[in-house]
Amino acid sequence: ILNYDIMARFRRRTCIILLLFILFICSIMMALKTLRPDRAGFGDPFGLGLLPELQQRTVLLDSKQNSLNRAQGDTVTRVSNLHNVAVNTMKASMSPVKKVEEELSSPNYNFHIFYYTWYGNPQFDGKYIHWNHPLLPHWDPKIANNYPKGRHNPPEDIGANFYPELGSYSSKDPTVIEAHMKQMRSASTGVIVLSWYPPGMADENGEPTDDLVPVVLGYAHKYNLKVTFHIEPYKDRDDRSMYHNVKYIIDKYGSHPAFYRHKTSTGRLLPMFYVYDSYVTIPEIWANLLTVSGSQSIRNTPYDALFIALLVEERHKHDIHRSGFDGMYTYFATNGFSYGSSHHNWASLKAFCDSNNLMFIPSVGPGYIDTSIRPWNNHNTRNRVNGKYYETAFSAALLVRPEIISITSFNEWHEGTQIEKAVPKRTGQVIYLDYKPHKPNVYLELTQKWSEKYRKEQEQWLM
Repeated sequence: ILNYDIMARFRRRTCIILLLFILFICSIMMALKTLRPDRAGFGDPFGLGLLPELQQRTVLLDSKQNSLNRAQGDTVTRVSNLHNVAVNTMKASMSPVKKVEEELSSPNYNFHIFYYTWYGNPQFDGKYIHWNHPLLPHWDPKIANNYPKGRHNPPEDIGANFYPELGSYSSKDPTVIEAHMKQMRSASTGVIVLSWYPPGMADENGEPTDDLVPVVLGYAHKYNLKVTFHIEPYKDRDDRSMYHNVKYIIDKYGSHPAFYRHKTSTGRLLPMFYVYDSYVTIPEIWANLLTVSGSQSIRNTPYDALFIALLVEERHKHDIHRSGFDGMYTYFATNGFSYGSSHHNWASLKAFCDSNNLMFIPSVGPGYIDTSIRPWNNHNTRNRVNGKYYETAFSAALLVRPEIISITSFNEWHEGTQIEKAVPKRTGQVIYLDYKPHKPNVYLELTQKWSEKYRKEQEQWLM
């Protein structure tokens, strides 16, 4: 009985000691836990656990705890130090220019987008160019008399129904060009179709811009974009001048890594030229340049290329074929405005092109409104319907399985076809349209969405 009592007392004492020991350990752990810095104060989203330097610094700091009281006194300082380490490490890991490939969608070289460099402002050009566009009169004087005349007065009053996020910018501003390249790349487009006039020439409201081409090429290359040329209807454009100008473009810009070349079905890599208003020149003149037997033939020379004509009326498809063009595009963003821009005609146009070994490049757009410069042209306005109009156009284009889709446009602000970022703006004279309820980049996001959809569907077509 005595031994039993001794053993019982021993067990009770042991349990009490063990319990006290456990409580001591728990209290130590709880105290240490309260001393650990609160990471949420400077942001788990920054991925602190992925920074080896920060982990090592944390271990080093923790190992220097000599006592509970000292650690308590240093807690705030340590949190501050860790925050600084995190920020400094992140800064050190950032290169001066972020890697585009990691941040933006991959370029789709089958998505071509029309781009204009005709805008100017006093800071870079000494005056406003194009933003002060005149109000164009109707061709019928009786109708013209019912509408205002004059021109716009930037920066508050510009020749557009929407207002750019970048304001009334200059196309010569390097920061603007780079911002444009980044936007186009974020939209997963791949080829910039640059509006082009020969040196010394320009549209009637602009000034020569050929000297900007090297700058555009340079920034395009930085963002892994390519540049092709949208040859505008300059004065006296014919077979001879076109040969000269194509030669000029290829000689001067053809060696640049951002210069676009299209791989044909036969494996050739050829430059591509879109020819705006090609129908104003008769087929016989074009045939001199674009057929093998033509008197000014560019075929089978170092300056051979793919030439894409603008189709407006149905009869133009036969003229385009006779002229020796390699394909056709529709340009206009107004569904129903012309035969070519009407979505329901794209299937028959694609069939015609397929049967005649031509490329068919439908042009899709987010909407259309040009009443800021043609106040009498309301009937051609096409509401964006918060992006639905744009998506309908893409859907119609994909149905005909084109090799290339063109987008009208990145920044043709006068006709309201831009997908460039726009912002709400109200002045004493004008209330501008905007992209609400969506953000300024909504049309870039929609373009990126359909670029990915096109890629996936194209894989199925090829199978």
